Amino acid sequence: MALITVGVIALILGGVWAGQGLNLIPGSFMTGNRMWLSIGLILAIVGIILIVLGLRRPGHDRTSR
Repeated sequence: MALITVGVIALILGGVWAGQGLNLIPGSFMTGNRMWLSIGLILAIVGIILIVLGLRRPGHDRTSR
C-alpha cells in the first residue's frame, strides 16, 4: 500500500511540475522552465513504476483491506 501511495503522490507532483515546465500552469518560478519539465516527467515515470510495483507485489490481495 505504501508503494502505491508514494507512487500516486509522485505521479501527481510530476504532472504538476511538467505542466509548469511546459508553461501550462502559470504562477510559479518553475513556469516555462524546461528543467522542470524534465524533472516532472522523470518523477511521473517513477510514480508509475512505483504504482505498478505496488500492484504486482507477490501476495498482494486486492480484495482484502
